[in-house]
Amino acid sequence: MSDTKRKGLILVNTGNGKGKTTAALGMALRAWGQGMKVLILQFIKGGWKYGELKAAKKLGPNFEIRQMGEGFIKGADDRSLDEHRHAAQQALEAARIEVSSGRYDLIILDEVLYAIHYGLLGLENVLDLLGQKPENLHLVLTGRNAPPEIIERADLVTEMCEVKHPFTRGIAAQKGIEY
Repeated sequence: MSDTKRKGLILVNTGNGKGKTTAALGMALRAWGQGMKVLILQFIKGGWKYGELKAAKKLGPNFEIRQMGEGFIKGADDRSLDEHRHAAQQALEAARIEVSSGRYDLIILDEVLYAIHYGLLGLENVLDLLGQKPENLHLVLTGRNAPPEIIERADLVTEMCEVKHPFTRGIAAQKGIEY
């Protein structure tokens, strides 16, 4: 396919099952392996030492992950929701800058759909960002509850469906699997 012009796609990983970020990371690794420059902006994750952060450091400057969130949202009070909202808006601004920068071939907006669902970001702001995407940039959005407007704009939508999860049997999150 080297004789065809690259068409940047909008890809969405959504659904209630595990694997949305993991699938996006797999795509990022594939793109990096093809000599592409990758950026992952994490809208919710922050503070934890996820395995992908260690891997990104070893992959070098063409594979970058920025944790921009404040961590888990469940049980957040008004003050902490304001902190989450501020962090998500900063992540969206970073996304705007990087989408238009021309520095990356693939940008992943990890958990941006959660940020919309929890009211940290307005849907219209994310749709505006999609409208600014250069033709050759691949853009991946992850998180549950993808709004119909995002699904409509996407070129590929994958829904992860939970069939069985160890947490329901009381098994805690496992290092190297969930983080």
